[in-house]
Amino acid sequence: MTTQAGDARGTDRRVGMTPERVADAAMRLSHGTGLNSWTIRDLATELDVAPSVIYHHSGGREALLRGVVERVIAEVTIPDTRLPWQDWFRSFLLGLRPLLKQYPGTARWLLMHGPSFPSIATAFDFGISSLSAAGFTRPAIGYAMLVNTAMLTITMHDDRLETSDDGPRDHAAMRESFATLGTDSPGVNRMLTELLDPLASDPHEAGEAVNADYYALLIDTLISGLEAQLHLRPRRRSLPQ
Repeated sequence: MTTQAGDARGTDRRVGMTPERVADAAMRLSHGTGLNSWTIRDLATELDVAPSVIYHHSGGREALLRGVVERVIAEVTIPDTRLPWQDWFRSFLLGLRPLLKQYPGTARWLLMHGPSFPSIATAFDFGISSLSAAGFTRPAIGYAMLVNTAMLTITMHDDRLETSDDGPRDHAAMRESFATLGTDSPGVNRMLTELLDPLASDPHEAGEAVNADYYALLIDTLISGLEAQLHLRPRRRSLPQ
């Protein structure tokens, strides 16, 4: 049941409320903690209005999430189109991570719904045309492979961090589990010291450096692998060809 106080608050605060103000608040609540960290009621509290006011101006949570993602994507920097396709994709994909990780859940949303926003059309146009010019006969598949794999990697990181400190806690559990295998294993020791120790003990600095190196290596490997397809004999060429 809606109370008289709630009705009054909704009526009083609706004056001056706009879709832009609601979208701004959704961006604030998503920053750092993620798209799944807030509800319509949280948004109403942030703006000091009744939830019905949020629905009136936004159309609901799904519309708000799409709006948040669209705003984030509008901040993507499109690299110089004079670059070779390898350098263009490297710059484009490396630039996505620091932006998207500010809004955990954005990469997953993009994988599920697709980046159908006008601001990203240039990336589609040049990315696909540059692959076509390089000799790929099915460049859209190559483009999707590069971008989707990058998004999946960012999503994996987001999934660990969206809920409190699950990332460091999970990595600490992994470290303990690996440690039981014994310290006489050089492979296990390298896994502990190079990967799990920094991720578990210092996730914001040393751990973040590991994640950044992992992502950069992934991007370089994807691009090198796709480039290698151009040098295979026609009968051995894989799907992107």
